[in-house]
Amino acid sequence: MSNALFPEIIVNGEVIPSVGIAAEAQNHEAPKGKPGLAWRKAAQALAIRTLMLQEASRLGIESDPISLGKGRFETDEDALIRGLLEAELSPDAPEDADIQALWEKDPSRFRAPPLWEVSHILIAADPASEGATGAAHAKAVALIKTLQDKPKEFARLAEIESDCGSKSNGGALGQLTVGDTVPAFEAALHSLAEGEVTRQPVHTQFGWHVIRMDARIEGKALPFEVVQPRIRGAMEKSAWAHAAKDFTNRLIANASISGIEMREL
Repeated sequence: MSNALFPEIIVNGEVIPSVGIAAEAQNHEAPKGKPGLAWRKAAQALAIRTLMLQEASRLGIESDPISLGKGRFETDEDALIRGLLEAELSPDAPEDADIQALWEKDPSRFRAPPLWEVSHILIAADPASEGATGAAHAKAVALIKTLQDKPKEFARLAEIESDCGSKSNGGALGQLTVGDTVPAFEAALHSLAEGEVTRQPVHTQFGWHVIRMDARIEGKALPFEVVQPRIRGAMEKSAWAHAAKDFTNRLIANASISGIEMREL
């Protein structure tokens, strides 16, 4: 990327190396053929990071990395930014009355997860082989068509055609709930009515699935006492995010930044 298109970024007199921006750009999405958008997102992210590190230095914040689990620790810079935010942000804790009011707006939003009794037929395919994936998809489509005419054949077809160990049980996977399966499979379960078979095969990293919803039990609405800690945590997280956003915008407003237009978050 030429310097003419991507000028040097300077934050309060500190130059952000272009090689650092190029590395950071890999973490930002952009439409195909528009690498400049990823570069600008990366430049803004690093400019904000630089502002925070400068502010941490000005305030004398010391780095105290914490464990991230399994022998992993924060970097010194991440620890400085965390220390800065902890020192500078003090959002108001949510009031009990506000928590109750949020719950009372729609108690039905706070429910126990549903339970699903599910059967499936898996047509496995090597994801690296386009031909194998296409053949597996065609086979799954044919099975769905057969089941539309002969729904009682599901268990027999699973025993014959499925590449999953559940074939010995007619494809039955037993009782599932949220988080028990991969995202694409779970998404299909949310949309299936009891007794319904997917109208199209569902693709996962394991291959193509023909799924039948044998039974479903919708989760019951939970009482306020049960969900209160969850609501409080969500409100605290939201308040912290808003406070961090306001703090960052103040840093941007008071900074001297050249090479990129910095907009409020």
